[in-house]
Amino acid sequence: MSAFVAAVIGLLGGIYFHKTALDRKEEGAVAKAEKLLKDAADKAEQSRKELMAEARDEIHRLRQEVDKETKERRNELQRAERKLEQKEENLDRKIENAAKLEEELKLKLEEVKHRIDALSEREGDLVKRLEEIAQLSREEAKNVLLAEVEEEANHIIGLRLKEMEEKAKRDADRKAQEIIAVAIQRCSVDFTSEIAVSVVHIPSDEMKGRIIGREGRNIRTFETLTGVDLIVDDTPEAVTVSCFDPIRREVARLSLERLIQDGRIHPARIEEIIEKAQRDVDTQVLEAGEEALLETGIKHIHPELAKLIGQLRFRASYGQNALHHSLEVAHLCGLFASELGLDESIAKRAGLLHDIGKAVDHKVEGPHAVIGADIAKRYNESTEIINAIASHHEDEEPQTLYALLVAAADAASASRPGARRESLDAYIKRLEKLEEIAKSFEGVNKAYAIQAGREVRVAVSPETTDDGCMQKLAYDIARKIEAEMKYPGQIRVTLIRETRVVDYAK
Repeated sequence: MSAFVAAVIGLLGGIYFHKTALDRKEEGAVAKAEKLLKDAADKAEQSRKELMAEARDEIHRLRQEVDKETKERRNELQRAERKLEQKEENLDRKIENAAKLEEELKLKLEEVKHRIDALSEREGDLVKRLEEIAQLSREEAKNVLLAEVEEEANHIIGLRLKEMEEKAKRDADRKAQEIIAVAIQRCSVDFTSEIAVSVVHIPSDEMKGRIIGREGRNIRTFETLTGVDLIVDDTPEAVTVSCFDPIRREVARLSLERLIQDGRIHPARIEEIIEKAQRDVDTQVLEAGEEALLETGIKHIHPELAKLIGQLRFRASYGQNALHHSLEVAHLCGLFASELGLDESIAKRAGLLHDIGKAVDHKVEGPHAVIGADIAKRYNESTEIINAIASHHEDEEPQTLYALLVAAADAASASRPGARRESLDAYIKRLEKLEEIAKSFEGVNKAYAIQAGREVRVAVSPETTDDGCMQKLAYDIARKIEAEMKYPGQIRVTLIRETRVVDYAK
């Protein structure tokens, strides 16, 4: 029991001593905290005082800066006010000067008006005196003066126009020569000369008897079906086919070659071979037309026109192949158009079709240019193409530049050395004969054969020949040419007096 009591007392003592120690620590901590708070408060007060001092210094500095800036602004405003006052004074002075100047101008204007009125009166008096002296009114004098000035101006203008026209002609001739020369240099077209006969080679002279046949029945059948003359003479290993129509001549030549190659020569076989040859030539005609269109780049053309173009392959004019001539003219027209800045396709089309009438001129009456124009019109060609075809031999007036290009290209192609072939002596004699026939009529002063003998122009005397007998004279000359001369195609007879009358020897 005593031990327990002693333990309780010990425990209570320990608790007391421990509490006492804690109280002392707590009092020390409180004292320390109070000291820290006091130190912090002192420091805060000291910082506040320092900040307040700095703020007062900054406020004082800023106030001084504001006062300085305000003073400068005030000085600037004062200077600006002084400048404005000076400008107002200057403006007032200018306004006063302007007012004075306006008054002076008004006075001068009134003075000028008075002078003008006085001069007008003086002018009227002078005009009246001049009219009395000249015995002309003012309007009459003005008209006389205007007439003189107009006459002088017209004279000067006429001289100037003549000078410009001559210069334009010189320049135009030079430019035209340059264009033609360049075009001809750039154009390279093959051409061949055509003749009226074709020679067919045979393997031996024994074949001539088989061609003639018993009692000549084979050759008669052949000539009847083809419309050609088959000449079997002493020429070794050759037979000649003669015909003015080149298509019929080509059919005959092709048929004869096939008959010789086949060896079976009798009337039935001849008829069969000729029919096949005719179909082959028709095919060649179409192919030739298509090749020509392809070569010139022409599109959208009527099939019948393409066929007629192909037929030109078997036509000739003075020995010049008509298709080759048309191709050359087409290329030249295209080159001319490119040099002049025109449409090359239209020019080439007109050039290729310009001699289309020659494909049928042996079947239709009239000049091939007019025939070709009618054909082109029938197949809905443009007016430019139709006029170019019709006017390339002056049968109509050219209405477009393309017509002139076609005429120039046609002349260049036909007149090129070697393009057309004819015996020189026969050619000269035929031209001289044309002129001689025309000059043999009364009233004819001069006669000239032109266009390679395709036209004769006759200048008649106006004193001995009147307009009434012109047509009769042209008819008589044409009929005499028909009676006394032989020539290919037709010859145009043109009489010139004050009017021109045209007839044709057909």
